Formats: sequence, C-alpha cells, structure tokens
Amino acid sequence: MLRWMKKSNNNDSDAYSSTIDGMKKVYKKYVRPLEEMYRYQEFYSPLLTDSDFDAPPTVMLLGQYSTGKTTFIKYLLETNYPGLRIGPEPTTDKFVAIMHGDQDQIIPGNALVVDQNHSYKVLSRFGNNFLQRFEGAVINNPVLQGLTLLDTPGVLSGEKQRISRGYDFTGVVQWFAERVDMIILLFDAHKLDISDEFQRVIQACKGNDTKIRIVLNKADRVTNQQLMRVYGALMWSLGKVLGTPEVARVYIGSFWDQPYQNDDNRKLFEAEEEDLFKDIQDIPRGAIIRKLNDLIKRSRLAKTHAYIISHLKNEMPAVFGKEAKQKQLIQQLPAIFEQIQRATGLPAGDFPNIAEFSETLKTCDFNSFKKLNLPLIEAVEKMLATELPRLMSQVPQDQEVAHEDFMKNVRKRDGGALYDDDVTPFGMGTTLDLLNSPVPVKLYQHEFESLGPGEDGKVTGTQAKKPMQDSKLPNTTLKRIWNLGDIDKDGKLDVREFAIIKHLMKIKL
Repeated sequence: MLRWMKKSNNNDSDAYSSTIDGMKKVYKKYVRPLEEMYRYQEFYSPLLTDSDFDAPPTVMLLGQYSTGKTTFIKYLLETNYPGLRIGPEPTTDKFVAIMHGDQDQIIPGNALVVDQNHSYKVLSRFGNNFLQRFEGAVINNPVLQGLTLLDTPGVLSGEKQRISRGYDFTGVVQWFAERVDMIILLFDAHKLDISDEFQRVIQACKGNDTKIRIVLNKADRVTNQQLMRVYGALMWSLGKVLGTPEVARVYIGSFWDQPYQNDDNRKLFEAEEEDLFKDIQDIPRGAIIRKLNDLIKRSRLAKTHAYIISHLKNEMPAVFGKEAKQKQLIQQLPAIFEQIQRATGLPAGDFPNIAEFSETLKTCDFNSFKKLNLPLIEAVEKMLATELPRLMSQVPQDQEVAHEDFMKNVRKRDGGALYDDDVTPFGMGTTLDLLNSPVPVKLYQHEFESLGPGEDGKVTGTQAKKPMQDSKLPNTTLKRIWNLGDIDKDGKLDVREFAIIKHLMKIKL
C-alpha cells in the first residue's frame, strides 16, 4: 500500500497523518450523520466506507472493438494479465478491473462486490447479468501497486448494436466515469466511425471532461498524408459528439510491442508515447486532490439535500390529504428549489437533477422524512470552512509522496512500459544476467566493427541507436532490449553485448 494511503494509528480527531486519513475522519464525523438522517444514499450514491478512500487511482479504457484496448494494457504492463484475450473480433466481453496482488488470479464479479477491500459494492445494483460480465484480474506487477486499470467490452457497431447486452451498459460506464481518475478513449486510425452505442458511451462520460484523453492508435499503418486527414476527421467527429469547442488531448501512436509498419513518423510516436506515459505517471499525484474535491462536492450536495427533504416534510399535512399533497409537491419541485435557494443562499449548481430527484421521490413516504437539524448543517458548514482548508494545506506534501511511491514501484524490475531510466539511449528498461547465454557473437562481428568502436573496444549508445531503430521496433521494446544487453551498465556495448542485443531483436522480430 502506498504511504499516502496508510491508515493512521493516531486516534486524535484533530490530527491527520495524511490527507486520506483526514478525509475519512471528517466524513465520518461531519458528513455521514447528515446523510444518514436525510437518506442521502436512497437518492444519490451509497454511504462511503474506508475502501472508497483507500482505493488506488483507476484508468478506464473505452473504445469500439479491435481498437487495441486490451493490447494497450498488455503494452503498459509488459505482461499478460489473467484471462487476457486479444483478437480482431470483440474478445473482451467483460469489465475487467486489473489490480495488484501477490498471486495471479481471477475474482468473479459477485465475489468482488462483497469484498470490503474494494469499492465496487454499489455495482450490485446493476444486477446479476452485469456481475457475470464483471471480474477482477489480480497480477503481481509493480505498476499496479499504485494504479488500477479497467478494461471494458468493445463497443459494438453496425448490426451488432441490435444485440442486447442484458444490462445497462451505458449506466455502468457512467458509474465508472464518475469515479475513475482517467478515461482513455481509443480510436483505430482505420475505423474512425463512431457508432450509436459508442456515441452514447462518450456522452455518458460528460461532466468528466478533464479526465478524458484520446488515443489515435495503430497510426503506423497509414502514411503521413493519410495521418493528417485521419486526425482532422477524428477531431471533427469528436467535436460533434462531445458538443464542446475544445476537444481533449489526442495522443497519436501505435501502442504495442511489434515493429512499426510505417516508420516515417517514429519521432512523433515516441514523443506522443512519452507524453501519455508521463500523464499516467502523474495520476497518483492528482488522485488525492480529486478525492478531496469529490468529498467537497458530496458535502455541499448533502447539505442541500437536507434542506430539500426537511422542506418537503414541513409542507406535509398532519392528517388528511397526504397522498394528494405529496403528488402536488413533486409537481412543484422546480418552484420549491427556487424557494429554498432564495431562503438559504445555496447556489443553483448544488441542487440535484429535478427529473431524477422526482422519480426517486415517487417511491418515498414524505411523512417519514426528518425535519431540519440545524446543528448537523452547521457542523458540515464548519467542516467546509475549517477542516477541509487544513486538509488542502497537506495535499502538496502527500501528492509528492504519492508520485514518489508510484515511481519507486515502476522503477523495479518488470516495472512495465512506465519504467523510466535515463541510463539507456532509449530512456528505460530492466536488467538480466545473460553472461552465460549462448549468443552467436561472430554473426554480428562485422556489423559491430562497421560502427567504429572506440579504443576501449565499445560503441556508444548514440552509435548503436540507429541500427537498433532500423528494426522498426517501438522504443519501449528497444529500451528493454538495451538493458538486457548492456550487462555492465556503462551505457556502452562491447561486441558480446552488441551480439546479445541483436540476438534479442531477432527473437522479437
């Protein structure tokens, strides 16, 4: 567990060992009592538990089938996860939460939602059909010690859209979109059409615009001129679907470990990949402020909700005409919201959606509502005014700790594509002892000598970089190969190390 998520051993309510620890305490002390009294969980979302605060940041991948979502995850982790299947047809038919654990295993959805160590309990409301299409894939990978990846079913197109999934697919996507830290929308450079279902999925992510990143994948399969046209067409299509003048950041590349089919844009792909990976590396740092922001929004909504429920309670008759009055109040809800807003000074943005709120009210008995409890309201206002600013002052320190812990994990052996190390001419990698491996040195002797080794009998990374890139393998793969071959870690290659690298490249190709 990352240091910024560790539980505090200090029971003093005035002392917070971390921002996460502080959020747990202020929620239980100030916000939860208000939510319980006015039945917040029946109208919005369940009451929070410690696992909701402790949950690692999550990246969700969305896209039509065969756009490379599962391959992207494999490329990021540089290993397979349990249950992984890749193919041109819709192979991923489940929501898969890929998380860290000591032993590789698959956890079925029904078991995952009752596990107190995870924050998926509320997903049970989508029914058994969904839970059969939801699972956790546990794998011992350093990247996942500070990050959870969410693979999703390929969005259908054409005639396949008519096939019912048996559960509210768009509703599930919306639930995750509100809770994850990054949403990556993948597009295939050869299939830019946005199906009706994919359009609904993208629209379900609205309100979370700052989380969205666009990846134009498989871009090595088109020429420079075609890539310009594809990029323009993608921006035009997204502008119509998102309905905003600005479109999220678009990353262009080919995110897998195979050679580029068209090497002309190699430098562009490398720069884009580096930017995207840095964006992902910063997620643990941003996760803390996101959780604090969500708690603030929830607290403000809980306070507004208390005013609405208590107002409806006060308007109910003592004896006769209760049912008719209840229907009348639901119809007058817009006017009631305006009345409460004028009386309390609450901003309009803190009020819930009228249509959704009305539907929930139809199933409620207004007489069971509670009257306004001013001490609880004042406690939440005090928390917003004093406790949360205290937590905000602690955020920068915890953000750096979170980022440091995450990067420490990915720098370990097998730290995936996010591993970063400037020792190699490609920037990242891991080590492996190949001194005793049977490598045909003589086969590569002539090529090595043609590079012009120095007096020490070695070639530099700059000299070796060009012949390695001629393989058209992605930089992430070449970084790994370099670290495997550069046994003494001096940033240079002797003839045997050069032979090891060429041999590994041949195996990969």
